Amino acid sequence: MRRSGADDKILSYNDVVLRRSDLDILSGPYFLNDRIIEFYLSYLSSSYPANDILLVPPSIAFWIMNCPAVESLEDFLEPLHLPDKKLVIFPVNDNDDVSKAEAGSHWSLLAFERNANTFVHHDSNRGINKWHAKRLYNAVVGFMSVCNSASDASYLECTDSPQQVNGYDCGLYVTSIARAICSWHGSGEAKDKDELWFSAVKEEVTPSTVAGMRGEILSLIRGLMATK
Repeated sequence: MRRSGADDKILSYNDVVLRRSDLDILSGPYFLNDRIIEFYLSYLSSSYPANDILLVPPSIAFWIMNCPAVESLEDFLEPLHLPDKKLVIFPVNDNDDVSKAEAGSHWSLLAFERNANTFVHHDSNRGINKWHAKRLYNAVVGFMSVCNSASDASYLECTDSPQQVNGYDCGLYVTSIARAICSWHGSGEAKDKDELWFSAVKEEVTPSTVAGMRGEILSLIRGLMATK
């Protein structure tokens, strides 16, 4: 009988395939990879199925940031229907080498809110991904509206975003902040376009809740595996 290996597929969820090595990452104090972040964003998309929300997979966000030709990017983005979205969340990675998959060392989050016509960058490590977030913003801002009004969308660096207390939890901050923003958007309460989701993020994203996120995602995956 063949022994199970790190590359064994353990779960197919929407378009995401998880492998046994992903469980090991979640079980220990390790940097989250693209697959785990894509899985959780896909799970959030299923939990908040409104047509006006888009959570962009890491590979798509990376390609947008590094696409060499505007014409190719326009064709690539068309199926995402960005002008129809009120909330778009992009994971940002600091990988500069387009020839290497999953090569970066830090995650952050860039979110677009249409009513405020603003992109907000949340970075859990003192804004070290700001340059990468601005590259993504510059690449995508002109495609957010059919009439190009969103091409004037502003960029905001959230300077008081919750900060990680170690060198490996940045991906968990991305998943936690994404969840808080989606919950804020789906709450049905009146939205302040100046305050946005900042209070919700401060309240819901703390070192203790982020630390618990590993176990939450791990339990979620195991629960889904049990139902397959």
